[in-house]
Amino acid sequence: MEAKAQARYVRVTPQKARRVVALIRGKDATQASAVLQFAPQAASEPIRKVLLSAVANARVKADKASEAFDERDLVVQAAYVDEGPTMKRFRPRAQGRAYRIRKRTSHITVVVGTVDTDTTGQSTKAATKGRTR
Repeated sequence: MEAKAQARYVRVTPQKARRVVALIRGKDATQASAVLQFAPQAASEPIRKVLLSAVANARVKADKASEAFDERDLVVQAAYVDEGPTMKRFRPRAQGRAYRIRKRTSHITVVVGTVDTDTTGQSTKAATKGRTR
């Protein structure tokens, strides 16, 4: 089972947010939340909120399907940051000139799910990628 959460138009640059998202990709949800809680980057706060929202969405999906739910089984399957619209502002400069300032926004997406294993004991994600180990 997997659940997804999105935050759109977040006022953090996508480049800075991608650095933080790379820290949690593939980790357990509880471990990823702890990493984001103590990360010094400002982008870690909205990303942590999205992660916790995805965990809550997984809990709601499990309740609707009458399945057992354990938050410790969840893994961050996908986490990515897309670029949102850019707000353009102008800054006055010397001799009547104006420089453009770009205030960038981001769309943050986090997908959490459980790790499914097939009969060989490998996870299905590794099996589908054609890995030999």
